Amino acid sequence: MNVQEQIKEYINSQPEAKRSDMQELHHLVMEVLPGGKLWFDDGKNSENKTVSNPNIGYGFYTIKYADGKTRDFFQIGLSANTTGISIYILGIKDKTYLAQTYGKEIGKASVTGYCIRFKALKDINIHVLEAAIRYGVEATNEN
Repeated sequence: MNVQEQIKEYINSQPEAKRSDMQELHHLVMEVLPGGKLWFDDGKNSENKTVSNPNIGYGFYTIKYADGKTRDFFQIGLSANTTGISIYILGIKDKTYLAQTYGKEIGKASVTGYCIRFKALKDINIHVLEAAIRYGVEATNEN
């Protein structure tokens, strides 16, 4: 199964309301990153144990660890969780930026250093979310 098929299957496996929201978010991120690399992480480790929620990844960026090692990863992540949906915006150096810049305007969402978590799209301002995603893409492209 290729990445697009894995993504489609993952989105289609969600309950109806979450499925519709995730489809809309998938299209939004694809518009922000046209032609960007697609990833799918099923959340399982090398022993096939579940270690995280599955993630759809978009874009490409290289994580640089303190010990000098690097790892290729996605810039933007989309994941369903038990209470709603998480958007991961990776590679932003200032861990207070998302919350300070978008936290007040986004609506009913929890905003951390790299994650925006909300119950449903109707609870948030999608334009503010899109601005945060665009900022994250630009920030990692500058690295």
